[in-house]
Amino acid sequence: MRLPAVLHVLSLVLLLFAGSMLVPLAFSWAYTDGAHAAYAKAMGLTLLAGAVLWAATRRGGRELQVRDGFLLVALVWTVLPAFATLPLMLQLRELSFTDAFFEAVSGLTASGATVLSGLDRLPPSLNIWRGFMIWLGGMGVIVLAVAILPLLGVGGSQLFKAETPTPTKDSKLTPRIAETAKGLWLIYFGLTIACALAYRWAGMHWLDAVMHAFTTMGLGGFSTHDASYAYWNSPRIEAVAIVFMLLAAINFATHFLAWHRRSLRAYRVDPEAKVFLAVLVVSALGIAAFLVWKGA
Repeated sequence: MRLPAVLHVLSLVLLLFAGSMLVPLAFSWAYTDGAHAAYAKAMGLTLLAGAVLWAATRRGGRELQVRDGFLLVALVWTVLPAFATLPLMLQLRELSFTDAFFEAVSGLTASGATVLSGLDRLPPSLNIWRGFMIWLGGMGVIVLAVAILPLLGVGGSQLFKAETPTPTKDSKLTPRIAETAKGLWLIYFGLTIACALAYRWAGMHWLDAVMHAFTTMGLGGFSTHDASYAYWNSPRIEAVAIVFMLLAAINFATHFLAWHRRSLRAYRVDPEAKVFLAVLVVSALGIAAFLVWKGA
């Protein structure tokens, strides 16, 4: 196992993750919510840690083996949440590291459980950061890294195989793993934009629309309001959430193939998609029948 090589790639992932904090920083400046200093400090600390680790391991940058990829994925999902806590702890001084780490892990793993309350009163950019963590975790930070690291001279095939839990990892959608990762992220990004626009059309303000687009496509449960979707009491908003949650629940490799081939055949031949939709239809009909029976 090449530990220096693993740590070298980890340093690059940390540098990329520091760049992701520009998103909430931009929202903080736009909404003048007073949290910009927290993001600037958090980004600086993350950049510093990544740069120090890079300098210490720059001679160890080599192509990773499969077991190196598994170690790197484990390290990424352990280390990144620790740095993701920084904006939370720097802005919410009363928040303990344990609670901040739980929130960050919940976000980056798209689990959606939260320890925070009073979400309606949080700085808008802090809610964006919470939603953005879910969005990053929804597709996978590693898959994003695989799309970018080749530009830095680092191969990503072992990372992709270690991170991707489906059979897709063993069948390349394109000749190059990096192109596959870019394609998946482009589909993810495009659907997220469409989701945000749909939420805005359904009645959300732009901030809520963007944040909930992040959490919908990442299939997480964070919201900008303590009441979550009940805050709006809007069937139209709930319908948008249902449609895009269904799209997000289908393998993005299937979406990629459908888009790449300009054909819906990819959904018809994908056994995973067929079983998923069949279970969904049967469940919906069963619930509808139960409600009708209870109301009779």
